[in-house]
Amino acid sequence: MPSILIVDDETRISSFIEKGLRAAGYNTRVTASGVEAVEYGLSGEFDLVVLDVNLPDIDGFAVLEQLRGSGSDVPVIMLTARVELQDTVAGLEGGADDYLGKPFRFDELLARIRLRIRRESAVSTPELRHRDIVLDIRQRTATVGGETVILSAREFTLAEELIRHAGHVLSREQLLSRVWGYDFDPGSNVADVYIGYLRQKLGSDRIETLRGVGYRLI
Repeated sequence: MPSILIVDDETRISSFIEKGLRAAGYNTRVTASGVEAVEYGLSGEFDLVVLDVNLPDIDGFAVLEQLRGSGSDVPVIMLTARVELQDTVAGLEGGADDYLGKPFRFDELLARIRLRIRRESAVSTPELRHRDIVLDIRQRTATVGGETVILSAREFTLAEELIRHAGHVLSREQLLSRVWGYDFDPGSNVADVYIGYLRQKLGSDRIETLRGVGYRLI
């Protein structure tokens, strides 16, 4: 049975989430402390962390930074009343797997938790390969032609999605849903921006643009 760490200093919200997750069959632990969240998150006991941004000691961004800086790849879904695009991008770029604004519906949070845990359990091979691009899924590292390429957390996830569907067209909406897990404004160009980053790092001729349709790794 998966275990989920809930990090939120609002007792009403943490109790609401804990009650719902336990009813859905998950083990849970609750803390209001960012310091404790780092300790628990690095323990290896939890399959996912639900992390609020506003905490009384260190904020959620700092917690996330310490988790990722210590090598933890535990899935993190951030919760916050701060839903400005720059905050969302900061959380995702910092290594969050998803970002959900308050107030939220519990069934939406539950769906996102199930998706992230299912994706983690579905990783059966340590490497993904396409031509001379190699992604190490467990270590979250990438090489092109045998040379190490530094990818941010979001760039890596985007590259993984493209490789898993190499030769197939993925629309901007599909990329936003699968990589960011967040309903951005349809007018947002964040997917296009990150495609540009990947072209710079993987090679400009490797990702094909089909205007008005989407992108394809070739």
